[in-house]
Amino acid sequence: MNRATPRLRALAALPFALALAVFLLLLALRYDRLPDTLATHFGPDGGRADGFTGRAAFTAVSTGLLLTLGAGWTLLVRRASLWGAWATAGFTGALFVLLVRDNLDATDAARVEYPLTHLLLAAVTAALLALTGWGLTRLVPRGEPAVGPGLPDAPRLPLGASEVAGWTRATASRPLTALAGLALAATPVVLLLAPWPAALLGLLGLVIGLPGLALARVRVTVDRRGVTVRSALASRPRARIPLDDVAGASVRDLDTAAVLAEFGGWGYRVRAHRTGVIVRSGETLVVRRSGGGEFAVTVPDARTAAALLNTLAERHGKV
Repeated sequence: MNRATPRLRALAALPFALALAVFLLLLALRYDRLPDTLATHFGPDGGRADGFTGRAAFTAVSTGLLLTLGAGWTLLVRRASLWGAWATAGFTGALFVLLVRDNLDATDAARVEYPLTHLLLAAVTAALLALTGWGLTRLVPRGEPAVGPGLPDAPRLPLGASEVAGWTRATASRPLTALAGLALAATPVVLLLAPWPAALLGLLGLVIGLPGLALARVRVTVDRRGVTVRSALASRPRARIPLDDVAGASVRDLDTAAVLAEFGGWGYRVRAHRTGVIVRSGETLVVRRSGGGEFAVTVPDARTAAALLNTLAERHGKV
């Protein structure tokens, strides 16, 4: 089961919904005790504030960030990374709640302090919620078992003259998902604690994290148009090998050494006579192109994909 189920998506969205509910409830109950301008940015040593935001703007930005992080995790979550969604929600939510608490009854926002111990409290909250998310994975069915090495080249998939067929699967990278999630989670920390204007570097977390999450989970489709690889987050950008350009398809089992030696690492790779989307080791669909060279993508059940692609290309007069 490679596609995220509705239950898994709901479990990924739940911690962000809870964090947002607690945050907004705290704001509603203590809104009259907050100054018109809140201290929202602090020096790296946890000293006094050096950046300020109005109450309405603070509420909007904080809510928007929680919703964005929640949407990203909900769209791209896998069973093995559910704990990351809970940890991210716990860490970000705790930072915002502690920030509100420190601004309560402040007569001068410039004198508000944000001690570094808050980061420890947020980290503890993240760890506890990560354990909760890990425990909840028991409510989600396991995916298909890993395929062993030594897969043979795929034969044709028998289809009748009037039959049509398509194949699609999702593939994901757990390390890339975790790293992208950490980059996104680090964004509010840098924006709060880094000296201004260096705090703007915190936006790099969004620049790195959002594309990282998009590439961490991709969908591979084989149909009458050829092979299409796109992010599971959006329909574009995408890579497509049309049937006109397919000379044949086979299956390989790439281990870590082969990934490094042949593609130079993970991600979208471009090498001499070889391109590919390599997000993990394991079963890999390899498409031989009519003009020379290969296109590879790591994806479960690549053997079925290659067999179908060979059949469709043969019908198209290319194999």
